[in-house]
Amino acid sequence: MILSMTGFGRSEGVFEGKKITVDIKSLNSKSFDLNIKMPLRYKEKEFELRKVLNDNILRGKVDCYINLEALDDSGDVSVNHELVKAYMDDLKKIAADGPDFEYLKMAIRMPDAISTRPDELNENEWIFLSGLMKEALAKFDSFRKTEGNNLHEELKRNIHNIENYLSQVTPYESIRLETIKEKYRSTLNEFDNIDETRFYQEMAYFTEKLDISEEKVRLAQHLKYYSEVMKNEEFNGKKLGFISQEIGREINTLGSKANHAEIQKLVVMMKDDLEKIKEQTLNVL
Repeated sequence: MILSMTGFGRSEGVFEGKKITVDIKSLNSKSFDLNIKMPLRYKEKEFELRKVLNDNILRGKVDCYINLEALDDSGDVSVNHELVKAYMDDLKKIAADGPDFEYLKMAIRMPDAISTRPDELNENEWIFLSGLMKEALAKFDSFRKTEGNNLHEELKRNIHNIENYLSQVTPYESIRLETIKEKYRSTLNEFDNIDETRFYQEMAYFTEKLDISEEKVRLAQHLKYYSEVMKNEEFNGKKLGFISQEIGREINTLGSKANHAEIQKLVVMMKDDLEKIKEQTLNVL
């Protein structure tokens, strides 16, 4: 089962006149890289939130945004009207010539003229926020599964393409070797006193060097293994990456030993599909 590292989840709710929104999004990364932004009142819970995100997301470049918006008119700021008026009266007695606005500007700078409600997180609000985080993670996971299904279909198609190209190599193998033998025979016929035994020994050695049967078998095995891991193992992105490297080695060796134009064309098409596999595998969890 494939999960994509690309994901997005959002949840929101209202708690005691405050709208709380949680956004989680991620892109591919070799490890877990978390950037989290939240209001100051939730900072004391940052470690717990990071642990929840790490345990559920596992890998990827993750951004988590927690936004807080006051919905009531009162807000968290209150002005002590009586105290401000008292400050203004005292200031007028000291300097009677100034306009009231200037006194007001001075008065609001005085101690306790403006107060804010304590920015403390209570247990009920933390429980509410935890529920929103759980909901956002559930949507995030659903997004990853949907993207993973799309990835699975793409990868399966590319693997099938390489298997198909590999099966087309076989008809050219015998033709390739016969062509090489005829080429060497015609060249040697131009010389006198050729040791035929030595000639056939050299041809056997050269044919062995050009033999691609082992590469074909190993490539077929790697392709089969890739499909099995993709289908049956969870969190398989790194493992699929290692297998795709092995697939690449066998395709490269096949190309270097091919010595035949049609086989080279097939190798080029295999490499094209392999590049798509490598690119898509980077996004597998």
